[in-house]
Amino acid sequence: MASLRDRFFVEGVHVLGESVAFAADDARKIATVLRGRTGDRVQVVDSAGSAFSASIDVSGGAVVATLDERIERGVRESAVRLAIAQAIPKGQKMDLIIEKATELGAAAIVPLRSDRVVGERTGDHKIERWQRLAKTAAQQCGRSVIPTVAAIASWDELLATFPSYDRVYIPWELADVQPLRATFEADAPHIASALFVIGPEGGFSSHEVERAIAAGAVAISLGTRILRTETVALVVLAAFAYARGEL
Repeated sequence: MASLRDRFFVEGVHVLGESVAFAADDARKIATVLRGRTGDRVQVVDSAGSAFSASIDVSGGAVVATLDERIERGVRESAVRLAIAQAIPKGQKMDLIIEKATELGAAAIVPLRSDRVVGERTGDHKIERWQRLAKTAAQQCGRSVIPTVAAIASWDELLATFPSYDRVYIPWELADVQPLRATFEADAPHIASALFVIGPEGGFSSHEVERAIAAGAVAISLGTRILRTETVALVVLAAFAYARGEL
């Protein structure tokens, strides 16, 4: 069977015996990075999360896989759909957040513009890049699905989505200090979805937090130390998975 590094996602829902063509970036990776040759084997995961072992045919820059064996992979995704709304940080920090949030089970990542977000304007090219990073991270860590990187949201747009989640948490340095374990262990068995709203380098303004709480969010503490924005998403996702017994 092919190794985890040889796992690739394809669009659509497929069945045994089908042949599927890889996207150009994946075909290039197979042919040039992995030095794949006709007859080599890879793992293929479709849009329904079904996994197959497949043999490939390499012809120039095109790579086609024939799905000839179903792989029973067990449960790879959390029973609770977790989303991260991340205020866009400076530089390349978002790349790290996307990659590690994917590894820790996030199903969706929403880039967010809040009052204290600084730096260059972020266009569609950045969303496309972040989606590619999520895809690569999902392939490498054995996910059954690729997290969705949404369009950049304003604060008002994000607040409007709160009713679609069973819980919304907003880490805040002024929240009452209590262990995350206690909060998450109490909530996790009873919810099917949760959103974590992560602030920028300068934190959220008190007005933003007040509006979030009024819209249904719960302010949570991350202890006595102030964490960098690129650390927060990783902490809350890992703590939630631990509370559910997934770590």
